[in-house]
Amino acid sequence: MFYNDINVGIFAFQLKVIIMCGILAIIGKKEAEVQSLKMLSKRMSHRGPDESDFHVTESGAILSHERLAIMDINTGIQPIQGTTTAWMIHNGEIYNYQSLKENELKGHTFRTTGDSEVIVHLYEKYGYGFLNKLDGDFAFVVVDGKDFIAARDPIGVKPLYYGKDEDGALWFASEMKVLADQCVSFEAFPPGYYYTAATGFVQYFKPEWYREEKCKKEADLVKLREALIEATKKRLMADVPLGVLLSGGLDSSLTSSIAARVLEGQGKKLHSFSIGLDKDAPDLIAARKVAKFLKTEHHEIHFTVEEGIEIIKKLIWHLETYDVTSIRASTPMYFLSKAISEKGIKVVLSGEGADEIFGGYLYFKNAPSAEAFQKETIRRVKRLSTADCLRADKSTMAHGIEARVPFLDKAFLKTAMEIAPEHKMPVTHSGIEKYILRKAFDTPETPFLPDEVLWRQKEQFSDGVGYSWIDSLIAYATSKVSDVELETALSKYPINTPKTKEAYFYRELFHGFFPQESAANSVKTWIPKWQEDKDPSGRANTTHIAKNSLSVVLLKNQKTEV
Repeated sequence: MFYNDINVGIFAFQLKVIIMCGILAIIGKKEAEVQSLKMLSKRMSHRGPDESDFHVTESGAILSHERLAIMDINTGIQPIQGTTTAWMIHNGEIYNYQSLKENELKGHTFRTTGDSEVIVHLYEKYGYGFLNKLDGDFAFVVVDGKDFIAARDPIGVKPLYYGKDEDGALWFASEMKVLADQCVSFEAFPPGYYYTAATGFVQYFKPEWYREEKCKKEADLVKLREALIEATKKRLMADVPLGVLLSGGLDSSLTSSIAARVLEGQGKKLHSFSIGLDKDAPDLIAARKVAKFLKTEHHEIHFTVEEGIEIIKKLIWHLETYDVTSIRASTPMYFLSKAISEKGIKVVLSGEGADEIFGGYLYFKNAPSAEAFQKETIRRVKRLSTADCLRADKSTMAHGIEARVPFLDKAFLKTAMEIAPEHKMPVTHSGIEKYILRKAFDTPETPFLPDEVLWRQKEQFSDGVGYSWIDSLIAYATSKVSDVELETALSKYPINTPKTKEAYFYRELFHGFFPQESAANSVKTWIPKWQEDKDPSGRANTTHIAKNSLSVVLLKNQKTEV
């Protein structure tokens, strides 16, 4: 769900440490035709358009890497060899790599200057038990002789799939399209787990807040504000001017404001980017207000409904999902990423997770109890890898852009998720969603945002780019599917049977690329809870009141105290 208020600022910059990519590992293959496997890896060359490398270990494991080179140009090529026989491939970023090098790995000799190499050395030092030492977003495979470990970050910010072919060989890849016609079965690698031949899947990330009875803390607004500031600053390692995707919603505006303050102290100018169907799109109107307030160099990008419909098929190939909300929301993100990529930008900051953490979706207003509210926030955060994180990664990486997510920082998650649900529930604050997040940044003496943005009602990104986008998309999809096709959908698609013609239309396109049962099972559909109208659009919720063209509803006069 790419909501306008979680579509956090895109930060365009070159980094000293980050290597984004697509990874492929094949372990236990009896016979391997190197050239054909290289071509398989190229199916995700969009993830790493700058260079590619391939290595076969002494034990016969195959490691391939499609690299998006941001910095560390000369030494950062992967696969990377450890001190002796271990080799690794990695997609993501390890934010605490310098601390790990200076403390945990003091005295080690490093082949590269980037962040990735710490992973292989931690494995060499600690074996399998090093995952919780990493602060970052990652998917990686380390192979050492006949031993190996594959792992995915705690929330699933970075994608990873695994499967088994007819020879029994294990496959790991950043995107499903590499495995789909090679493996007899495959699925998404679960976030917060690692896998080895000796242990199978092991859950290494088990925070206290996974249990709703542990989430009982008071709302410390200062601590909450400082945690988000730190999470955002952590993701601002930059050598050149930054850019932000500025939707004008709460979350993108907050992180943009934090970035603007940091950059101002460094004497740098912030560029902001917004997208909509036309200049009157709700997001564009709100974003202009924020850009003016933050004094950014602002850029607006428009797309037409016709252009959006034209790229749906290609988009589904990139997204590897048939989820209605993901497709609706990924379309403007796809166009925006393309435009930013054309400006030479390789890294973006995105705000996935805020609405899951704080119960910001409008349907949360209908939660029947605090316990139900808390369970739903936990469930949504744990499933981000199947929705927002999937959409953010794949719609940006379709154009070789890396997306980063401060709201899903481990320290911020601990701070925010352990707050008692009574403090988060809209009913506690006159129906205002995400009240404590707004209040934490309501600092009149040194305001982060103008009131009309800080207290703007939530607007889903797919709605905020212009209400006619979803309306026109539904109409088009409906015209392509007959009544008979929808009536017989259950027999053709027994897994996640489409209930609407729009859903059926997407499912047909997905099935054309990925006809395997494993592929159908890999998708989790996003359906709002406690909402009579099951259309996932925020406008379908009865509490949605931002129906005018401006789509800015000032909630400040309803503010209450925590």
